[in-house]
Amino acid sequence: MGFASFLGRLLFASLFILSAWQMYVEFDANGGPIAKELIPKLTVLKKNLSSKLGVGLPDIDEQHFVATIIFLKGLGGILFVFGSTLGAFFLVPSVRVQHGDTKVAQIGGEFRAHVTLFQSNTQFM
Repeated sequence: MGFASFLGRLLFASLFILSAWQMYVEFDANGGPIAKELIPKLTVLKKNLSSKLGVGLPDIDEQHFVATIIFLKGLGGILFVFGSTLGAFFLVPSVRVQHGDTKVAQIGGEFRAHVTLFQSNTQFM
């Protein structure tokens, strides 16, 4: 059972590690294609935080932000393979930033529904 658990973690984490590698390869002087997607999100986040906090926030460099996401994905995937929960905590922010809260909530809801259906079906076997 231990090998199956390790293999499952390895396959799951490989998605994040390969995604981080692809982002690293595409990373250039402008931050790559992901930076173009994140600029509007960072602008909205900065406006919301500055209006709620009442202070101006410093500029966030898109290249540093993308590099941080790449680092979190890579390190989180490696730590997740070896069973560290810290790896999962590194992966969550990178997914939320890249895909948005609404899409993550929608996918999470669908996942919980499928798990519930699977559990109810296996109880009758």
